[in-house]
Amino acid sequence: MSSQTTVQPLLSPASVPPDLHEGVDEDGKLPRIGIIVGSTRPGRKADQVARWVHQVTEHRDDARFEVLDLADFALPMLDEPMPPMSGEVAHGHTRAWAAAVNACDGFVFVTPEYNHSTSGALKNALDFLYAEWNDKACGFISYGVDGGVRAVEHLRTIVGELKIADVRSQVGLSLSIIDGDGVHADARVQARLSTMLGEIVAWSSALRKLRAVDGAV
Repeated sequence: MSSQTTVQPLLSPASVPPDLHEGVDEDGKLPRIGIIVGSTRPGRKADQVARWVHQVTEHRDDARFEVLDLADFALPMLDEPMPPMSGEVAHGHTRAWAAAVNACDGFVFVTPEYNHSTSGALKNALDFLYAEWNDKACGFISYGVDGGVRAVEHLRTIVGELKIADVRSQVGLSLSIIDGDGVHADARVQARLSTMLGEIVAWSSALRKLRAVDGAV
């Protein structure tokens, strides 16, 4: 995936190189951050939010940001016979998802709020893996009633169990500023996003060093 292209980068089962080294760009320096589109529902707004985030990150030079769309991975409801902590994988769709997640040092989770929580699709995708999430950083962008903040409350407890370090800053978006043209964010929201991205990059870089000590990188 060339950094010169104007097309939004997308990690998918067909595009993840099998030998992609975890969290290392061509120069071996910049952390890789995955922007995870956390909804697969037809008519969703998560893809518009994720692409807005990616457009913002194009102006940053401290990390490589790439979009991971759950819809492209077509994960069924968790169907692995062994628990993720075992490291034993039976299905190709799990291997493809694991390769995409393993390639990242950190994550931006884009989530809707459904019934005071996150989407079933995102919870299911998180549940598929374990070691691939460990000792990495994340932040949250939510949308919905009251900015979707209750979805993030639940996600913080989930990612903690997966050993993902979640930064304090988060972005909550009103549905009224998201339409077919994207996200119409004011300066305050833009500043909050910039702060959160900076925290994710800093923590991702630090945790990559920790994984190197543990022999995981």
